[in-house]
Amino acid sequence: MKTQEKSVGLTKDVGWQFGLRKTFPYSKEYLWDFMFSDKGLKVWLGELNEELAIKRAYKTKEGIEGLVNVFTPYSHIRMNWKKKNWENISTVQVRVIGNQEKATISFHQEELLDNNQREEMKLYWNEKMAEIEKVITTER
Repeated sequence: MKTQEKSVGLTKDVGWQFGLRKTFPYSKEYLWDFMFSDKGLKVWLGELNEELAIKRAYKTKEGIEGLVNVFTPYSHIRMNWKKKNWENISTVQVRVIGNQEKATISFHQEELLDNNQREEMKLYWNEKMAEIEKVITTER
């Protein structure tokens, strides 16, 4: 009997996915407030023309677009996410988890087309997390 090798990032329910987490020595509130400030949003999402709101479509000047499905302050946001020139729409969830001493920023993206798109987003989110870290540490 041949066993099938499982591909990293491939799920039965949501196709290809990628997740990234990083813990910082800052409070959950501080990280959330940064992530959803104009400066923070510009780093990880792009420059928006209007505020993010539940059931409202958004588009960045960089060409990322989607619809916010869930927005729970100091917890998470879940939204449709389509990169410029993509034919498909994925789902991105951003969480801030933690307490007063330390907290974790988490990006999770699912419904990616294939392993190539997963690798593209792995590079993308790693770059965004590095940018977040750089901005936060220079501001504190």
